[in-house]
Amino acid sequence: MKVNDKVIVVTGAGSGMGREVTLNLLRKDAKVFGVDLNEKTLQETFELAGDKKANLATAVLNVADKAAVDALPAKVIEKFGAVDAIINNAGIIQPFVRFNDLGFDTIERVLHVNLYGVLYMTKAFLPHLLARPAAHIANVSSMGGYLPVPGQTIYGATKAAVKLMTEGLYAELLETNVGVTVIYPGAIATNITTNSGVAGPNVEETSKKSSLKAMPADQAAEIIVNAIENNKYSVFVGSDAKLTDFIYRLNPKMAVKMIYKQLKALLK
Repeated sequence: MKVNDKVIVVTGAGSGMGREVTLNLLRKDAKVFGVDLNEKTLQETFELAGDKKANLATAVLNVADKAAVDALPAKVIEKFGAVDAIINNAGIIQPFVRFNDLGFDTIERVLHVNLYGVLYMTKAFLPHLLARPAAHIANVSSMGGYLPVPGQTIYGATKAAVKLMTEGLYAELLETNVGVTVIYPGAIATNITTNSGVAGPNVEETSKKSSLKAMPADQAAEIIVNAIENNKYSVFVGSDAKLTDFIYRLNPKMAVKMIYKQLKALLK
């Protein structure tokens, strides 16, 4: 699905990959409805749109709020007349602590944003997408959705669920007008630690010390939009995502030990 002149909803549009995906789409002449929980950063994204502001609408929204998400399609259609695609990008990490030390309040927060947020968005928008001549759903999983990361066990579980839910959607929608893509980012230069409200070691700073450097968010956005336009089944974003996928398929146990050595400094 080519994105020019299409109406696309982006979650997590206030920062990081979501912001860069929004700006990339606008440069390609798409109309974007961006949502985020953070009003300040969402306004910053709007200002960065420059002369494309007329093609960008924003709304403060918690994707974990089912009632708010259910009301969103009507707002998008009222603004732009239709909706052609959704990019479920919003997500948070958990504190880097062992599963045994993770409280249920934190577990539920990660589940609600990362899994239920994608579920709510997809259920709310799919009937409208099925009515379009061409449409698309892109869901952001993670390198942590296929490779277990110590200290991110629940985060990984949600991203693995997003992976399989998206693959199931792809199968169910094969004979429809709706394309489906699952996205696996590795380390991307964003502020996910801060945006997740996670105290303690900073994952972005740790990634800078790794031999596999974090990919700039604008480069990640270009890969994601290109995957949508080419109706890719899946896309790995970053050399670390591609490498770990290869190693994990080759020898899962070795891959788990490798990632543990890379990230054990973050684990409390």
